[in-house]
Amino acid sequence: MIHLDLNNEPAWLDLGHSVRLHLQPLTTAMMVASRNDPAVAALNEDATDEESALVFAKALARNAVLDWEGVGDDGGNTIPVSPEGIDALLDVWPLFEAFQTKYVAKGLVLDAEKNASAPLLSGSSAGATDIVAPARKPAKTARKS
Repeated sequence: MIHLDLNNEPAWLDLGHSVRLHLQPLTTAMMVASRNDPAVAALNEDATDEESALVFAKALARNAVLDWEGVGDDGGNTIPVSPEGIDALLDVWPLFEAFQTKYVAKGLVLDAEKNASAPLLSGSSAGATDIVAPARKPAKTARKS
């Protein structure tokens, strides 16, 4: 069963280190817009998973962040939200990880939500899924030489 959150209001997300982001809800439209971001489209085919994840997270954050708290310049002065500021914020490893796990992953792990799932079979193949169709008839026994 899928649990739908019918509240499409922006919400605050605590990233730790006294940083909070005011974010739009993670919707299909938000994901599609982020996938079509020029920086994502410009990724090379040989980009690593890590490079792709960072570029996509930054694109998503640029679309989703409405405001923030706890973000300032070198002098300790609060700075306004900007695309460059968002990119710089996500270059800080612990903040990137928190954004990935607390916001981005929610949009990518829907399949992992298994509320009211049927019980699995027992044994070493419990939960396994078929990857090919079963054989139509048994294979013939090999000839003895």
